[in-house]
Amino acid sequence: MGDVVIEVENLSKLYRLGTIGTGSLRQDLQRWWTTSVLKQEDPFFQAHGTEALAANKQSILALQNINFKVNQGEVLGIIGSNGSGKSTLLKIISRIVRPTKGAVRGRGSVSSLLEVGTGFHKELTGRENVYISGYILGMSKSEIREKFDEIVAFSGVEAFIDTPVKRYSSGMYVRLAFAVAAHLEPDILIVDEVLAVGDADFQKKCLGKMRETSQTDGRTILFVSHSMQAINNLCDKALWLNQGKMMELGEVSSVVNKYIMGIQQFKLKQEWSTPAEAPGNDFIRFKSVELVPQLSTPDAPLDIRTPLTVKFQFWNMTDDVLLSTSLLLFSYGGECIFDVLSPASRCDKGLVEGECNIPGNFLNDGSYYFSIIVVKDTSVELYNYEECLSVDVEDYRENIQWYGKWWGAVRPKFPFRLHQKEMAFQQ
Repeated sequence: MGDVVIEVENLSKLYRLGTIGTGSLRQDLQRWWTTSVLKQEDPFFQAHGTEALAANKQSILALQNINFKVNQGEVLGIIGSNGSGKSTLLKIISRIVRPTKGAVRGRGSVSSLLEVGTGFHKELTGRENVYISGYILGMSKSEIREKFDEIVAFSGVEAFIDTPVKRYSSGMYVRLAFAVAAHLEPDILIVDEVLAVGDADFQKKCLGKMRETSQTDGRTILFVSHSMQAINNLCDKALWLNQGKMMELGEVSSVVNKYIMGIQQFKLKQEWSTPAEAPGNDFIRFKSVELVPQLSTPDAPLDIRTPLTVKFQFWNMTDDVLLSTSLLLFSYGGECIFDVLSPASRCDKGLVEGECNIPGNFLNDGSYYFSIIVVKDTSVELYNYEECLSVDVEDYRENIQWYGKWWGAVRPKFPFRLHQKEMAFQQ
């Protein structure tokens, strides 16, 4: 990696709810003189202190004492739950928002893609919007003209480039908008959750383009995403923010794992005594949900070899109804691993139970959660009990000397044979 191109030092940002200014003309003038003329830190922020401001319900510390450095050519992933301060941080680095305290030092040109379709006008054609958006994002007319064919080919909307974008599907709109940004040539590219939309193939294409930009051209990228898979695939380092505070900074897989462990609560069993207190609605009320690991010994680890049994009971509130249930397993990155449907069964009012067995040597290691959907007449959803169970599956490798991350959403143990076909011919 090259030299430091971004240095964030003791950065904080305060938002005051429902108020513009300090509430006093004298303080407003003092604040303006200190911050705008003398270029010093905000005196109002300093006078109150961070702890007092955090306790004040009229104020929100969106960021608090953030410090980190990014080297040239690095891709830094910024992760955290909604409201953790990710977008605020990017806006400050992009010079859209001023910090309340601290400083950001950078070297080189910066381009920001904080919203898909920046500069797009729905009444104009795709061709016209490529020029307008490119110009707003910092490209010259000659640069846009030179890269126009490449941008359109990347987007895949060649046949519709002279059609007003108001007639585009949402996917076409996103593809063209990102294609413009993907062909910028800044020293630092700032990208905020633009891959949350668009199909899987295009998302993969965008990630590949950003990886190429970083590795081949040596550009620095700050990338915000809720997709941990995208963060792992693209980024060298990760920064975890939580409620405006920096929780962890370091190697991407380590920080992502800590973040996932921090947000999840493992639930192996839940039970309710009466329908009144149970989750559900007028049709279905769950009495219990349980995940039973089939461990060889009580102290054995729950790993990829462990068979799992999902058991559940629910109160059915309707007479003579055809019911079936769907068991869904998701990774905490948001990917659906499987969706298994039970046979339909004619049920009356009362307690209904179900059970599903998941064999060992099927799941890959990782963190997962289950959802159960109760369906009427094989088509009408009665109740979706989301994230009712969760589990962490540990890794296990016997007689394998490779310790990298095992690829794939699942890790089945199929019959697989390798044998000597014939001996080499001896001279």
